[in-house]
Amino acid sequence: MLTLLNSVKRVFVGRALRNDRLGQTLLPKRVALPVFASDALSSVAYASDEILLTLALAGVAAVALSPWVGLAVIVVLLVVVAAYRENVRAYPSGGGDYETTTVNLGRTAGLTVASALLVDYVLTVAVSISSAATYLTAAVPTLHGRQALIAVVGVALLALANLRGITGIGALFALPAYIFVAAILGMTAVGLVQWLTGTLRPAESAAFDIVPVPEFEQGLVGVAGALLLLRAFSSGAVAVTGVEAISNNVPSFRPPKSANAAITLLLVGAVAAVMLGGVIFLANAAQVHIVQDPAREFLLDGQPLPAGYLQMPAIGQIAEAVFGSGHALFYIVVAATCAILVFASNTAFTGFPVLASILAQEGYLPRQLRTRGDRLAFSNGVLALAAGAALLILAFNADVTRLIQLYIVGVFVSFTASQLGMVRHWGRELRRQRDRPGRVRIMRSRAVNAIAFVLTGLVLVIVLVTKFEHGAWIALLSMVVLYLIMWSIHAHYENVARELAVGDDVSARALPSRVHAVLLVSHVRKPVLRALAYARASRPSTLDAVTVDISSEETAQTLADWEKLEIPVPLTVLASPFRETITPLMDYIRGMRRDSPRDLIVVYIPEYVVGKWWEQLVHNQTALRIKTRLHFEPGVMVASVPWQLKSSEEARRLQEL
Repeated sequence: MLTLLNSVKRVFVGRALRNDRLGQTLLPKRVALPVFASDALSSVAYASDEILLTLALAGVAAVALSPWVGLAVIVVLLVVVAAYRENVRAYPSGGGDYETTTVNLGRTAGLTVASALLVDYVLTVAVSISSAATYLTAAVPTLHGRQALIAVVGVALLALANLRGITGIGALFALPAYIFVAAILGMTAVGLVQWLTGTLRPAESAAFDIVPVPEFEQGLVGVAGALLLLRAFSSGAVAVTGVEAISNNVPSFRPPKSANAAITLLLVGAVAAVMLGGVIFLANAAQVHIVQDPAREFLLDGQPLPAGYLQMPAIGQIAEAVFGSGHALFYIVVAATCAILVFASNTAFTGFPVLASILAQEGYLPRQLRTRGDRLAFSNGVLALAAGAALLILAFNADVTRLIQLYIVGVFVSFTASQLGMVRHWGRELRRQRDRPGRVRIMRSRAVNAIAFVLTGLVLVIVLVTKFEHGAWIALLSMVVLYLIMWSIHAHYENVARELAVGDDVSARALPSRVHAVLLVSHVRKPVLRALAYARASRPSTLDAVTVDISSEETAQTLADWEKLEIPVPLTVLASPFRETITPLMDYIRGMRRDSPRDLIVVYIPEYVVGKWWEQLVHNQTALRIKTRLHFEPGVMVASVPWQLKSSEEARRLQEL
């Protein structure tokens, strides 16, 4: 079974790479941009949808304010990009917000940021893949209703690509990202020309009236209207996500790492801002309308739409208005958007495993997450992220609007804490710097991070106020739970380290008074004789053989065979009135321990080595249970003596290939 799994693994993942190949995974800027910034670029696709959808709760008139909401989001995006350029220069090691916060604000703040980022990485995958599934089902109506299944398959394929390592996916991610950027910018340019010349067609949804929810029948008035505007802004702020992924992956850039990461950040910020502004402007110009439930919230000539009406996302409606629904460019825009949304999750698949590895090295997550796999990727981190995202997708049925309410809470927690940490960092550096040009440069950097701290902190408050009852509390609860788990894991590792430390205690190095060997016998066969030979070769103080009387006929046959071979070791029969194997054996071992507590007991267990997975199900099960119980007994060691069956020979040959 293990050989079969290993062969399948090689087919999908590829051959293992040597450690000296790690340097070959470093990426140039042209590849690093799509690999690490796809999330920041692709969020244009669903950020605009969420702004329009939220404003639609107050009717058509409220939707007209979408450009102003979009402009506010763009301002936040540009400020955050400028701030993170300072981050990557100051902390190029790849710890990102976690390192920045821990160094400057302390371990508690650092773990808070780490838990927030880990949760948000999972949500990044769930939101991006679910959004891609929504675009796909809108373009191919026959797939409607299967969004969750499509999204889970997408997560699995993306995880497989990442298990192959960065070298295997760099080129794969570059082309779709650049096609998406070209498609959106091209659509924006053509749409702008059409708007200027008065030839821009209205979107299909422009003819629909929007039925506002009861509390907003009067439009955006009063406190409720202000909160709705802020809620639309907080939903659109998902466009800022993904920026932090670059700071977490600075070590993956080619030298000079910090400079290349800063340039990539600048490019990402500029392109994402232009794309988001263009999409929101054209959505307003083409009168794109998006609602949660088209059959109930849209009216056409005063009548509800048919129940089976499928709503096209914003970019799809804009492409249809600019190029026409049957035009090849329409399908290129929709296909590119769908593809980039799938690949956008790669920012999480690169950021989550790296952060998890750092936390595991420091003892806050299981140590299995700290090492690289066969392809020099952090395989366990990739699998953990894929599993978490798939569970979220299934739990929320790939509903982007519901998932988006959980989203960005964690990333703005990390943004805010990181920028506060950077302000403290520059304050410390300023006290050390003496020359004037250096002080001016530091004060400029501190001002950028201070502005970002105030702005991201304000956005975080808005997000918490407007999204808490709509699902943000789930994200917050997940962060708290993860934080407590990390502290408990760290406490466990610390306790184990103290318990296992040698120090001045010599008891761990003291030799036992005597060694008692116990051989387990079920039937007198070759494996038992080999185990007996090994036990005798170790020259213990005493050697006993024991068998449990499960069946009187089998026990009598075992005793007869033992005497027939004239084995010079006594065979003790343990009574078992309830036909148990483990209980009589454990009572026997514990009795020996009581009689000689300073002696060592070594239990020899014959085991079969099999070559087929199903053979493991019918062999070694009793031995496995016995070993499990004996491991909890102090002063007892277990020695497994293997016997290779013929079926194992083929498996051994395959392992040697």
